[in-house]
Amino acid sequence: MTVDVSDADQVDRAVEEVVRERGRLDVVVHAAGVDDPEAKQWIADALLDERPPDVLTRLDGAAWQRVMRVNLDGTFHVLRAALRVMAPHRSGAIVTVGSSSAFDAPPGYPHYAASKAGAHALSQAVAKEAIAFGVRVNTVAPGPTDTGMAARTPAALRQDLADPRVRPYATAGEIADVALFLASDEAVNLVGAVLLANGGRFTV
Repeated sequence: MTVDVSDADQVDRAVEEVVRERGRLDVVVHAAGVDDPEAKQWIADALLDERPPDVLTRLDGAAWQRVMRVNLDGTFHVLRAALRVMAPHRSGAIVTVGSSSAFDAPPGYPHYAASKAGAHALSQAVAKEAIAFGVRVNTVAPGPTDTGMAARTPAALRQDLADPRVRPYATAGEIADVALFLASDEAVNLVGAVLLANGGRFTV
């Protein structure tokens, strides 16, 4: 199915359809997210000109809201829809995909970093509520990862994010492995965790 996670009705319908077909919902990995290509280009231009990025003063409300609607509102919609059907069964695992940007808040990413930090806090707050109903909620927070979104990153910015002292960009499969672990019975004692998967770029 194609689902716009910023639309609560679409999310609810998708979950209802899964339950109709399968009878229950056991695992949800919420990996939908967006960045801001225009802001990324501004950062890349600043790097090439050897000047600090100027993003916030140029950022309009529409760009801010787009990132918040998908990254933060979308996380709320998915968590709510999943918990509504998992809680009665007293079991389930939900994994949200956040970002290391929520911690290091790189310059030029105010809306992206804020949306992911909000998604982390939301997931942790819901985790404390959901575990009473047998549902575990955890988050994986990737660093730079080779995805379609990363492929659209301007070359200058992509090069700036590369660091020979740490692992290169993660593959999508490597991040998926972390999500699968968090959803598995091996992670039964992890509740409200935010696992950094950033190749050693920093720790918290």
